[in-house]
Amino acid sequence: MKYSLVLITLLSVTSFALDQQTKMGEPACPNEYALSVPVPPSNPVEQQDVLTVQQPLLISVVGQGVAPVNTTSPAQAYALAKRAAIADAYRLIAEKVKGVRIDGKDLIKNMMVQRSTVKTSVSAMVKNANVVETTFKEGLCEVEMEITLKRSQFPQ
Repeated sequence: MKYSLVLITLLSVTSFALDQQTKMGEPACPNEYALSVPVPPSNPVEQQDVLTVQQPLLISVVGQGVAPVNTTSPAQAYALAKRAAIADAYRLIAEKVKGVRIDGKDLIKNMMVQRSTVKTSVSAMVKNANVVETTFKEGLCEVEMEITLKRSQFPQ
């Protein structure tokens, strides 16, 4: 389940980026520091910028968190669930902006898979993310967080 969510996230970022490219018109010159996605036309190696000087990119995510069972009060449960949801939202933003590293390993014996492991990781610095909305019901806290990326934030 967790890995399917990662793949859905990656696919949604790619489709969102491609939608943004078509809305922006003609992209600027490629830059290795700009957020870019592959474009399928004639040359598969060719990449185009998603971020242009004129158009910032808005990324919005919803993080979810649940309080531990051994809380002493409803206020503590809310605070812990909210903190977990914020941490989840930061992770989702980092996954969308920087991508996810996926390492897989299969152990095969007698032509049968004995063990299959998949590890995912993300490493990023997230700055200037804003909490838009927080909802808490039945022990689940959801935090909607967004970040606006501008081309000026990336070194040339």
